[in-house]
Amino acid sequence: MSDCNHPDHRAELRRLSRIKGQIDGIGRMIDESRYCPDILVQTRAVSAAIRSLETALLSRHLNHCVLQAFTHDDPNEREAKTSELLEIFAKRLDK
Repeated sequence: MSDCNHPDHRAELRRLSRIKGQIDGIGRMIDESRYCPDILVQTRAVSAAIRSLETALLSRHLNHCVLQAFTHDDPNEREAKTSELLEIFAKRLDK
């Protein structure tokens, strides 16, 4: 279901690089036997960064790919885009 022209995700790659750096930092904290709450603060920061990445990707998808599907006359394409997102978020809720 990826027949739209994909938007540029380079900004998300930069975000992902920062997240990798945060995760590496958590690994160093664990190696150094740092205080548990300090590590937890950093894991929460990584979780927030990933949620922010998800939000950016979802926003770009809605404003680009989904918008394209809803401005064309093909009801199957609109249904496909809706189903695709519902499936993604249903899987997320099951875990």
